[in-house]
Amino acid sequence: MNSTIKIAKKTLLNNRRLNYTLPTNTKLYPAQWNWDSAFIALGYSNFNRDYCFKEIETLISGQWEDGMIPHILFHIKNLDYTPNYKAWNCGNKVSSSGITQPPILASVLRLIIERNKFSKVEIKKFYPFILKIKKCLEWFIKYRDPKHSGLISILHPWESGYDNSPLWDKPMSNIEIENNLQYKRKDNKIVKPDQRPLKIDYDRYVTIKNHLKEMNYDPKKLYFKSKFNVVDVGFNSIFLKALKDLVFLLDQINKKSSFLKKYILLNEKKLIKLFNSKKMTFKNKDLKNNTSIEIPSITNFFMLFSDLKNKSVNKNLIKSLKKYCKNENYLFPSINSRHKSFEEKRYWRGPVWINCNWIIYQGLKNKDKSFAEMIRKKTINLVEKKKFREYYSCKSGLGMGAKNFSWSAALYLDFVLNRS
Repeated sequence: MNSTIKIAKKTLLNNRRLNYTLPTNTKLYPAQWNWDSAFIALGYSNFNRDYCFKEIETLISGQWEDGMIPHILFHIKNLDYTPNYKAWNCGNKVSSSGITQPPILASVLRLIIERNKFSKVEIKKFYPFILKIKKCLEWFIKYRDPKHSGLISILHPWESGYDNSPLWDKPMSNIEIENNLQYKRKDNKIVKPDQRPLKIDYDRYVTIKNHLKEMNYDPKKLYFKSKFNVVDVGFNSIFLKALKDLVFLLDQINKKSSFLKKYILLNEKKLIKLFNSKKMTFKNKDLKNNTSIEIPSITNFFMLFSDLKNKSVNKNLIKSLKKYCKNENYLFPSINSRHKSFEEKRYWRGPVWINCNWIIYQGLKNKDKSFAEMIRKKTINLVEKKKFREYYSCKSGLGMGAKNFSWSAALYLDFVLNRS
């Protein structure tokens, strides 16, 4: 274990650039990613507090004036990633993408502050971060729920963080691919093609992106005109937890949060209505086509992370989760391995992701300690066997995707060094 801890730290340091950390040290992801950096900062908090805060500070530096924190920041303007900074053609102080990602930074920041037992005076040092996060979460409420329904929409599959999930197959199938698309992929040259998204999916991703770009990424227009508009339970679960953790942080610095508290009640109420009591899981909503999406994804169980007050729903979710992973060699497959859409090797269509395990673990540790501890141990064992890969087979444990993957290293450190 000690040797793996050293390798984990070395992996993060090798992937670090001036004030931020790449997801991997290959050309696969040559920029700063939003929720990757939150997980990476958590990893750094275990051995280098300065790097932890620099990671967060650099991520927040790319925040748009309206409050959105983009899903990619292109600090170095290279062309290795598709779509690159030129294809997005946007950003505030930093070239960026025009979409966002799950706002898990609020929950990570609370964990860092609580674990380090900062006083209220010391917490004031985080004041700028907290206010920037507040602006970001208010942006979601204003522009991704303009009808004040209590549910936040994502407008591109990439905003979910689980880009290629079968959750998006149905809404994506209705998107007419743009004629004469101009882009050149490099990801399937770096990683085996059977581990990456299919061409037809990438065509649709780029089509949606181009349409958002045509509207100049204007948040007032995007919700109503985007080709893709989905209420995702996993994303909303992370958002709900972020709101709760932000309210906690605001209370520490004596800042009002009555509006956010009201939205928490509304968001939780509406999310519970998406619970399917017969199947004991949640369903997503495709707002563009007015249909439900019921795919057995591990992300449906992120509701455990959101700390729902409804004990009955929590109990049923835990029961369903145990059934979901029954007889699996490695936890958790991103899609139930018995479902027709499951693919053992393909990106987000079946493989195990360490960040999903961490989110589920955080949600379970105060609800089912023995189950949570089993997840912690199995995750540690998987990483120690197969090293820091982007994702893993739930059948064989085979490491796939990028090598030397930052959040796998960061969250391994968190699993090993913290149980809080």
